Amino acid sequence: MKKKLKQRLQSGEAVHGCWLNMGSAISSEIVGSAGFDWVLIDLEHGVGTESNLVYQLQSLESSGTTSIIRIESYEAPRVKRVLDLGANGIMFPQIQNTEEAKLAISNMYYPPAGRRGLAKMIRSTQYGANFESYYNSIAENLLGVIQIETLESLKHLDEIAAIDGVDVLFLGPADLSLALGILGQWDHPDFIQAVEAIGKAAKKAGKAAGVLFFDINQYDFYFQHGFRFLASGSDMVFVNEGAKSMANALSEQKLKHQ
Repeated sequence: MKKKLKQRLQSGEAVHGCWLNMGSAISSEIVGSAGFDWVLIDLEHGVGTESNLVYQLQSLESSGTTSIIRIESYEAPRVKRVLDLGANGIMFPQIQNTEEAKLAISNMYYPPAGRRGLAKMIRSTQYGANFESYYNSIAENLLGVIQIETLESLKHLDEIAAIDGVDVLFLGPADLSLALGILGQWDHPDFIQAVEAIGKAAKKAGKAAGVLFFDINQYDFYFQHGFRFLASGSDMVFVNEGAKSMANALSEQKLKHQ
């Protein structure tokens, strides 16, 4: 597992990431070599599926970028599957309460810490060649990320943050602002109050707070509220914005010759 991301977060360092939504090994390879500390392969909303995942993980293998997978469910088969394939961490969306968070984290770890099923011949262990190393270092390296994006989860911040194996409380700004009835209103007092509460709960428990923001100018706001697991952009955004920028530049050049 790469770059000691968990230890860097525990030391209070800010680590930067982005989303991979295209299900493409090529875009994963390009983004992985761009300088991000971590990337999130999105199996909840992205167009990629599990059949694309191995190729994406392989394309990131030499980059030094930590690979985190967002899955659509915290149920044991889904968690076990992506960990066996080589995920360095898992993000769990739409967690409602402490019990769901405990189940999600439990599914990441082998007994007695959790209830993950054991197989030695898996990709995470180099097909059995490094099983002992993987098994002994899993608590040190595996990252558990719980999304806070519902009104119910806001009521249980301290309890969720206190769970062993929860490393990041991750604010889902779009879903949470929607739940609050203030979609996209990042300066609304209710949203700011939620940001403050998440940052305080994470700090109190010695954990990290994280967020995906849409405007780089929001960086200071989240940093000042204690957020250190910070993401912006995605492979889709990078391609879309790059393509539009070039098309517009070519049109401007054309106008000069008319």
